[in-house]
Amino acid sequence: LARQPAKTLWYDRPRYVYLEFCVEDSTDVKVIIEDQRLVFSCKNADGVEFYNEINLYARVNSKDSREKRSDRSITCFMRKWKEKVAWPRITKENIKPAWLSVDFDNWRDWEGDEELFFSHPAPGKGDGQRSPPGHG
Repeated sequence: LARQPAKTLWYDRPRYVYLEFCVEDSTDVKVIIEDQRLVFSCKNADGVEFYNEINLYARVNSKDSREKRSDRSITCFMRKWKEKVAWPRITKENIKPAWLSVDFDNWRDWEGDEELFFSHPAPGKGDGQRSPPGHG
């Protein structure tokens, strides 16, 4: 079977960049996070192989980056080397792959503390948020 890219959502936070690979019931999950590159691969319940490789917009701290698997997806959070610097995009090249999109549900202003991310669901969208890149 040919490999295919997983549908991927991303969003930006002051200290971390988040990538969510939308594969349900994933197995054989492998995530390699390097200073400026991420490689993701897995299989789904039907045995289809997924593979994504992303050259990152800026440098991350690969030692302080992790992934979290759920039944619906695999979320990677990568610690930015330069904190509080907004990423206009996730990719180094200014081209948007068809499988990549902004996670509008989680894209919001940086006023909320991201440490709440793990203990609380994301609050509803309020006013005064940054508009996501490439919207409209």
